[in-house]
Amino acid sequence: MRVITAKAAGMCFGVRDALAALDGVDQPGSVAIYGELVHNDIVLHQLELRGFQQLPETGREELPTAAQIVITAHGISDNRRQQLVAAGKSLIDTTCPLVARVHRAAQGLAQSGAFVVVIGRAGHVEVEGIVGDLEAFAVVPSVTAVGTYPSQTIGVVCQTTFPVDEAAAIRRQIAACNPAAEIRWVDTICQPTKDRQRALSELLDEVEAVVVVGGSHSHNTRRLVDACRQRGLAAFHVEHAGELDPDWFDDFETIGLTAGTSTLPETLHQVEERLLEIAAELTPAR
Repeated sequence: MRVITAKAAGMCFGVRDALAALDGVDQPGSVAIYGELVHNDIVLHQLELRGFQQLPETGREELPTAAQIVITAHGISDNRRQQLVAAGKSLIDTTCPLVARVHRAAQGLAQSGAFVVVIGRAGHVEVEGIVGDLEAFAVVPSVTAVGTYPSQTIGVVCQTTFPVDEAAAIRRQIAACNPAAEIRWVDTICQPTKDRQRALSELLDEVEAVVVVGGSHSHNTRRLVDACRQRGLAAFHVEHAGELDPDWFDDFETIGLTAGTSTLPETLHQVEERLLEIAAELTPAR
C-alpha cells in the first residue's frame, strides 16, 4: 500500500499564530478563552492541561468573569469587543487577519448601502462574528438557501473556510434570483483553505481512498471529507493516529492523506507514520 500526502495539508498560519500568542501567557489560570481557540480536541485538551479557562461558543449573553479574555482565531464582532472592553476586560486578540479582512469587507459593503450576504454556515462562530456588526444581512450555506433580497445592491462575502466551487455556485444563484441587482463580490475565502482544497483535488486523481485528519467539529476538515466523498472515494476522518484501523485499508492500494487547518503538525506526522506502518504490515500479506 502506498501513502501519498497532499502537497498542502494541516495547520495554517492563523492557527499557528494563535497558539504562539498563548505560549506567552505566564498565568493561564487567570485567563479565559472566549470559545474554542480552534476546533481541534487535541489542542483544546492541551490548553485545558495548562490551566486556561475555556468558555462555550454559544450562550454569550453574559459577560465572562475573568479579567483577561482571549479572542479566538475565529474572531468576534466589534460590538462584542467593545462590550468586553467597556466591562474592563483585558483582551488577548488572536483573530486571524484573514477573518478580520472579512469583517472589514462586510462592514464596507454595508456602509456603501449594499445588502450583505454571507456565504457560510449559520451559527458558526466566525459567521456569527461577521454578522454581529450588520443590521441587514442573510447567511447562505447552500445554493438552495439563496433568496430574493430587498436591495438593488447586494454585497457578497464568504466564510474563510468555505469551498471555492460551492461559493461560486451560490454567487451565480444569487445573481439569478436577483437579476435587477448589482452584485458586489469580495473573495474572502482564505488562501490556506484554497491551497488545501486545490491540493486535495490533485491528490484525488492519484488515490483510491483518503485519510483526513482534523477535529470532529472543524468546518474546513469536514469539507475536505465531503470533497472526497463527492468524488466517489472513501474518506476516513480521524482526529489522531490511534483511531486508524488497519482493516479499513484491505481493499486499497493507494491511500491519500490530508488535514484541516487546525491540525497540529505532530498529529499529521503521527498519522502518516502509522499509515506507513500499516502499509508495511499489509504488503507481506498481499
